[in-house]
Amino acid sequence: MLYPFTFHPIFKERVWGGRRLEELYRKSLPPGAPIGESWEISDRPDDASVISNGPLAGKDLHWLMQNHAAELLGPAGSRPLPKRFPLLIKILDARDRLSLQVHPPPDKAAKFGGEPKTELWYVADANPDAELYAGLKKGVTREQFTGALNSGTVANCFHRLSVRAGDSLFLPSGRVHAIGAGLVIFEIQQNSDTTFRVFDWNRVGLDGKPRALHVAESLESIDFEDFEPRLSDRVSLNVRDTLETRTLAAHSLFHVELLSSRSSETLRLDAGTMRIFGVVRGRAEIHHVLQKVHLQEGYFSLVPACVSAELVLEPATTVLHIRAGSPDVRQPSAAGTAI
Repeated sequence: MLYPFTFHPIFKERVWGGRRLEELYRKSLPPGAPIGESWEISDRPDDASVISNGPLAGKDLHWLMQNHAAELLGPAGSRPLPKRFPLLIKILDARDRLSLQVHPPPDKAAKFGGEPKTELWYVADANPDAELYAGLKKGVTREQFTGALNSGTVANCFHRLSVRAGDSLFLPSGRVHAIGAGLVIFEIQQNSDTTFRVFDWNRVGLDGKPRALHVAESLESIDFEDFEPRLSDRVSLNVRDTLETRTLAAHSLFHVELLSSRSSETLRLDAGTMRIFGVVRGRAEIHHVLQKVHLQEGYFSLVPACVSAELVLEPATTVLHIRAGSPDVRQPSAAGTAI
């Protein structure tokens, strides 16, 4: 019988990374290394998240997909069922800015032997001057972009957005982008690891050599009609005395809501929908007959579709509620209401 799962994070050393995940979330990072990514829920080749709780501790997410995919995914799973879990959940610590890059849309990914990648960024922590690069400045053409690449000024072609904690941005595949310095971001994405670098600020990698660029692939993958995208609206769709919800993304790949409690809140999780919960602020618990999960800031739990449970939010808690696909949204309206 399945139950709500937690996983051991997979830490990734990156030239642009830092130590904020240790400071903010008390994660046990490898000593001395610049950690840029914590893969919280992953089913990548050689990087499958290992279960950390309950009777199945030590098994990994790929084992779950091989043996319990229908129970895990429920109606959100495509038919035939995918071989790997459809989403990849990360926390990013950008001490320095990332490369200017693009993820290929499906047709270009197939051409180049990669995978498409659409994603959502939720800003969990930000320096006062933090910014994101996303899309092109209005009017920039492919020819102008190529010329700027050759002259080393391509960053001037990117649209920049000043951001603060609580902001979010949807990034469809084909949108050029980069994360600026001084940001901690929760990233929800397709299960993909294909990135084409356009420009890397003339820096060297952890091995002391310049990191590879993928200019030809990037130029074919970039949407040159994608001008000056906006951050997601901060308008809450459902507000009551104790709980408010805000939709961050409603897409065929994933649906993401932000749940914010003002006082203690209990929400019923009916079976039939696979869910992921990640705590941005505060504390939460998931109550199940086989397993009680305690979640602090910066930690996630995967609730299989076959599971019925309760989500308990402490006062002043903010949680990301993630579902594969874009199901009908049932907004909570009273204590104990199903979500």
